[in-house]
Amino acid sequence: MDRAGRTAAADELCVSAYAAAQAPETGCALVAVGGYGRGELAPYSDLDVVLVHEAAVGLGDAGERIWYPLWDSGAKLDHSVRSEQDVIEQADADVRVALGLLDVRHLAGDPNLTLRLRSSVLAHWRRTARSRLPALRELVAKRHALMGELAHLSVPDLKESEGGLRDATVLKALVATWLVDVPHVDLERSRRTLLDVRDALHGVAGRATDRVAPELWDDLADALDLEGADDAQRQVRQLGRRITHLSRLTWRRVDGVLARPSSGRRAELETVEPGVALSAGEVVLTRDARPADDPTLLLRAAAVAAERDLELAPATAARLVAECPALPEPWPPGARQALVRLLAAGTGLLPVWETLEETGALDAVLPEWERIRLLPHASAIHRFTVDRHVVETCREAARLIRGVARPDVLLVACLLHDIGKGGLTEHSVAGEPLARRIATRMGFDDDAVALVGLLVRHHLALVDTATTRDPADPATARQLADRLPDAEALSLLLALTEADARATAPQAWSSWRAGLVREVAARTATLLGEPATLLEGHQEVSVPREVRRRGAVSIQVEPAEGGARVTLLAPDRVGLLADAAALFALQRASVRSARAWSQDDIGVSVWDVADEHLDEAVLRNRFEAIVAGRVDPGARLRGDPSRIAPTVVVRPEASTRSTVIEVRTADRPGVVHQVCAALAALDLTVRSAHVDTLGPQAVDVFYVQEAHAGALSDTRAAEAAHGVREALS
Repeated sequence: MDRAGRTAAADELCVSAYAAAQAPETGCALVAVGGYGRGELAPYSDLDVVLVHEAAVGLGDAGERIWYPLWDSGAKLDHSVRSEQDVIEQADADVRVALGLLDVRHLAGDPNLTLRLRSSVLAHWRRTARSRLPALRELVAKRHALMGELAHLSVPDLKESEGGLRDATVLKALVATWLVDVPHVDLERSRRTLLDVRDALHGVAGRATDRVAPELWDDLADALDLEGADDAQRQVRQLGRRITHLSRLTWRRVDGVLARPSSGRRAELETVEPGVALSAGEVVLTRDARPADDPTLLLRAAAVAAERDLELAPATAARLVAECPALPEPWPPGARQALVRLLAAGTGLLPVWETLEETGALDAVLPEWERIRLLPHASAIHRFTVDRHVVETCREAARLIRGVARPDVLLVACLLHDIGKGGLTEHSVAGEPLARRIATRMGFDDDAVALVGLLVRHHLALVDTATTRDPADPATARQLADRLPDAEALSLLLALTEADARATAPQAWSSWRAGLVREVAARTATLLGEPATLLEGHQEVSVPREVRRRGAVSIQVEPAEGGARVTLLAPDRVGLLADAAALFALQRASVRSARAWSQDDIGVSVWDVADEHLDEAVLRNRFEAIVAGRVDPGARLRGDPSRIAPTVVVRPEASTRSTVIEVRTADRPGVVHQVCAALAALDLTVRSAHVDTLGPQAVDVFYVQEAHAGALSDTRAAEAAHGVREALS
């Protein structure tokens, strides 16, 4: 049964219940509101109804006589009984109630009362709109912050997420104010298609739900006659992005209306550059603009809008797409400069980019964009789809362009750094030739093209090296320096690395990770002939006298970003790091990253943990209990092994002084302790450890030596890897 059929059946049920209750035929009416009022019942939707009456009409127990047969039928009710005046007052007091009442629909009783109520609610909404819209916008913003974007969530909510059905309803309410308009065809088409998706979701889930759990995508695709889960995800994300775009555009227009006094005066055009003008807070074309004669006009208009944080009027963008000739190859300098201006705009980039996306302009400017459009990331830590992540990377890079010699190269590299995703080849490898081809088409010279390709090919090298290798080992910086031609390329790579990480998720660019990346960059800069001005850490720490003379332990706790930084110092010995790791595992303090090294026979370890309430005295007592054997961490931390087998690899090329063992496993309490304890049992010393937790995976690297004899032999390295693998399995 479709929505119209479900609504008709529910209407018949309500009419019958009203008649059986012998409710008054005048001065009283049963009305549908909300989604039921719009005739949009999903298979498991509630019936949202109100029994309205005039103040002078006594209902007695008529309400209960109506509700009971509806309950007996199995219908789920959201019901109330209100006087006509109560309804108006409630709508006036709560903007959410007002939104539901805008869709009042008559079911039974006095139709004149329903008509009067509907007219009163709508007139009141229009009369008070200017004063009420700020409160509505605040409600919408809070919901968006709480629920996230439909286009990017791994478990999207079709109703409450940004770009969902709730936003579509709000847009219809904004249109009802008569203050702004919305592209009706786009909105209604997207809204109805999203309603179809929700209907199908109810069907496959067998219950009322708006959240698409990961296991439902295949069944949902079947219900929607799509080829598979990927197609279903793409359709839902496309709908969410379109409604989000319409919502942002409309709210910006609302802001413009509220910011200026109401008058019937037509907005004046203000020319800002040839062919481009401002009008009513949007970027439009001048009256004498000739798009057919200027292939750069689209990008120039987009750049003006983004730089001024204004909307590129969708009608203007559509006209430019239709009338502007294709850009020649290579692009004229004006087009390339306009693209760089657009990418450098920072905050204003996203809404303009969305307009280019929704009007099809990107297909003409960057046809390769289709590869990554609405493509989900494989890693759960990413908060956006690949295309949106790329735009966010450009926005982050806009803050960094003053620190590099070639801002244009940096921004284009940011735009193209993930262009290779979506295939079977590793994306940085696949992306390099694509990036070179695109940069050539854009009109960059050979040196700039080579630099863009290099940055795309190695955009993960700096962060991977910094988080999985020892910065103090000369081989670490040498490996990176061998990939780069000069310090200018390193500077660009450092900026791209930061922008990429910040656009991924907050934890991808914590102060800890930033410090590691900058330290490796500084050491690499020295090898490339530049002074190490970026060096920020792995400096020697001051060792307290009681540690050096009496062999005591020192534990210092400092507040850090979202947690604490703990520095532990004690006389160095085999197993020290295992005991320190056990301390945090027993505290159930999540270790985000850690560094450990030996300094003049003192073992130093610095731990970045997600716990803001650590007490130095408690940590010291527990650590001493572990060392003394009064607490057995192995027994307390023993639990179910990961269902995914750990990967333990020896990296002989990573160091000339130690044997590097890289461990990748599902993150859980005690991983670092288990690894270090396994190595200590083999009488091996961990000279440096680099612990990094990103999303659900731990990537831990240990620089291991024989207790008194340097790097391990091949036999001992294999023995160590086997011992670690066995401890984790």
